[in-house]
Amino acid sequence: MTLTDGAHPTVLELPPEDRELSPYTGYTRAHWEAAADGLLDAAWRWATPGSALLDLPGRPSGSGVRSDGLEGYARTFLAAAFRVAGAGGADPYGWLGRYADGLASGTRTPGRDDAESWPLILDHHVQGQPMVESASVAIGLRLTREWLWDRLDDGVRDRAEEWLRGALRHTPAPNNWYLFQYAVATFLESAGRGDGETERAKERALRLLESWYRGQGWYADGDGRAFDHYNGWALHLYPMLHAHLARDAAQLGHHGPRLRAHLDGFALTFGADGAPMYFGRSLTYRFAAGAAVAMGAVSGHTPLTPGASRRLLSGTLRYFLDRGATGTDGLLSLGWHGPHDATLQHYSGPSSPYWAAKSFVSLLAPAGHPLWTATEEPAPSEGPDRVLALPAPGLLLQSTRADGVVRLHNHGSDHVRPHEGESAAADPHYGRQAYSTRTGPTAPDNAPDNHFAVEAAGARSTRRRIRPLGAGHGDGWGWAASWHLPVFAPGPPMVPGLRVASVTFVRGRYELRVHHVTGAPPGARVSQTGWATGDGTDRGDGPLRSALHPLHGWTGSDTVRAPQGTAYTRWARVPRLTADAPPDTGLYAALATLTAEPEPAPLAEAAEVLAAGPGSVEVRWADDGARTRIAFASGADGEPEATVTHTGSGSAGGPAAVDGE
Repeated sequence: MTLTDGAHPTVLELPPEDRELSPYTGYTRAHWEAAADGLLDAAWRWATPGSALLDLPGRPSGSGVRSDGLEGYARTFLAAAFRVAGAGGADPYGWLGRYADGLASGTRTPGRDDAESWPLILDHHVQGQPMVESASVAIGLRLTREWLWDRLDDGVRDRAEEWLRGALRHTPAPNNWYLFQYAVATFLESAGRGDGETERAKERALRLLESWYRGQGWYADGDGRAFDHYNGWALHLYPMLHAHLARDAAQLGHHGPRLRAHLDGFALTFGADGAPMYFGRSLTYRFAAGAAVAMGAVSGHTPLTPGASRRLLSGTLRYFLDRGATGTDGLLSLGWHGPHDATLQHYSGPSSPYWAAKSFVSLLAPAGHPLWTATEEPAPSEGPDRVLALPAPGLLLQSTRADGVVRLHNHGSDHVRPHEGESAAADPHYGRQAYSTRTGPTAPDNAPDNHFAVEAAGARSTRRRIRPLGAGHGDGWGWAASWHLPVFAPGPPMVPGLRVASVTFVRGRYELRVHHVTGAPPGARVSQTGWATGDGTDRGDGPLRSALHPLHGWTGSDTVRAPQGTAYTRWARVPRLTADAPPDTGLYAALATLTAEPEPAPLAEAAEVLAAGPGSVEVRWADDGARTRIAFASGADGEPEATVTHTGSGSAGGPAAVDGE
């Protein structure tokens, strides 16, 4: 690609595909370099005269236009730094000169309301967004130190340090933000400017990170149970990147095995089409979802082969580039494929999508690295059908080879902070029962997909705080369970004594969803919805089929519409089951499926109920006669318990059974 100060390409220009080296994606290291250059070129057209701010067009974030301009500088700096550092300092388009100029201009009079000055870094609840961007500035300076930082005059370096230290002297948000302080502190130390302040920031960040570790390579994003993509692009990336750059054997030995364990499950969350899982917040960062995969390949702490790692990385990069993530102006839009408001959060601004740059950490692997020289291999979702339970975060993954779709059943991640109790507003990115690589949740004002609700006094309940009850898997099947207190709005927020315990059991493309309701008020109704799908033609990915079949307890069925659609389709429909709720105990079982198979067998033929009572149901599967029994009980503390037993398949030595409480 040729970049000039005159005419610019209107679309990203990439080199020819190499299907011999990369039979799945056609992408090589040259494609990654060209993608970085193209994204940078498009963004730099919107720079201020002194290069301190990149004021990309679009609606501002909640932090305001000046903070958004700093975000444009900082996040594109990440891409440029990975690009130049990975090339051993080669900078054919002069990116680093621009960032050096911007650093000098932005730190000259920080906090001043002029054309170039950066905003000050204050507490997260006052003016916190600059703290987020300080980490990207610090990492960019660290990666390019010998070509940028070391060539600055002392005055600029001193001013930059003073601005960065604002991140160490103010209060972060109570989550991954403490790692922004960590990134700033480790850069200052690497530049010979460390002291007690940087050491305290490092120790505090690492201490909190330890308290958030839940096992199996998964961290909660702060106190509570928020498990999402921040695991990869923040909680693993920052400590591992420092350890790798510092060649810190102790830190690599501590964090490396956790990254390996995380990737052992997380690698299955990418669909065969390259799509990452649409789950959690900040999804407009798009192919940043591959950051942990890249960090694992670069550092050597990964269970994946180099060919499989590149398959995942290039697959997700190509997925978005092929589906319009960059418009005719070459800028990453605020959304998923293209613009999509429901994907966004209040902190999302025009430059926010450029945290996708985190995936360019892959370029730290030089051209001769196996990540780039090995032949691409299939992604985990392109192998046999798989079911993987992750008890630590309370997630259940289900992939099917016939269509390449991966589904995530959520029984453990809720993004409810401890001080919020049960009254937090509904969040479609965490509160739904299931997510996938081919569907997104419906918008908050539309009928919810993949949702079990109690309807009382004209209000429909939401699921907020999720209490996991366990998860497990066998050969080709698995389950996860949880319970929650339904929350209502408008009206009284809670119904005393009302509880819902839920189990999802999966095998093949089938999902057995069972719910046990206790304490429903008189006149209450219950409903269960399935996957939200459109006609499948919006992005040319082919049709999906969503179905929901009643097994026990349900008396009505229909289809509801979601005119606002999802991130995948402009307009969606959602299958729904309904029933009246008895005043004491109700048990409801249904089969659900999401498939891209051209002629799937009807759900009614997949399984039958053998026995059902107030607190248990037993199902026989038609294909091999295997049986699944799900039972609910009340524990000694009065809280729900669930037991899942599966017999007749999944064990070469005879019946397989797993009990979960």
